Amino acid sequence: MSYVNPDPEPERTTGLEPGGGVPPGETPPAESSMPEAGPRETHNPTKGWAKGPLAAILVLVVLVAAFFLAYALILIL
Repeated sequence: MSYVNPDPEPERTTGLEPGGGVPPGETPPAESSMPEAGPRETHNPTKGWAKGPLAAILVLVVLVAAFFLAYALILIL
C-alpha cells in the first residue's frame, strides 16, 4: 500500500488564507480518508446463521406445518 497524506497542500487549495485558515463563510476543504485509519482486525466472525439455531427454526416450522396439515385432514374427514 502507498501512504496517502491526508492534509491538503495550502498553496494549492482554494479558499484558504495565507496562514492556512479558512475565511468566514467559506467551506473548509474536505479531508481525505486514510486507508490505515483503524486497528487491524484479527477476528472476523462468520456471516449468516449458525447451524444450530437454523436447524431449530426449521424443525419448528415443520412441526407447525404438520400440525395444520393434520388439523385440515381431520376437518375434511
